Amino acid sequence: MPNAALLEFFDSPTDAPFLIEHVSDEFTSVCPKTGHPDFGVITLRYVPAAVCVELKSLKLYYQSFRNEGIFYEAVTNQIRDDLQSAMSPRWMQIITEWRGRGGIRSRIVATAGEVPAEYLRA
Repeated sequence: MPNAALLEFFDSPTDAPFLIEHVSDEFTSVCPKTGHPDFGVITLRYVPAAVCVELKSLKLYYQSFRNEGIFYEAVTNQIRDDLQSAMSPRWMQIITEWRGRGGIRSRIVATAGEVPAEYLRA
């Protein structure tokens, strides 16, 4: 089971808005239908309100999905929900991009708050 208790935070260095973007290109989970591994890239973008996520803890949190049988859509929304609940950022965007299987690649986007137009893609 993904473990949000692994996440740690530190105070934002300023009250002024600024963008943070973290990209993890080594995300893995398991397809609940086939049991095969899924490989993805997770992009986390957010503007902090009071706190920022600590990177080692974020990596450990992502690794807690490693043996989890979970669909792409659920992964993306779980990460968004856990981080939103813990950080309450001004806005946040989680983008998951999954390696192809059977000729199909997937990209899932979950947001919280009002994401500026320049970060939205049709």
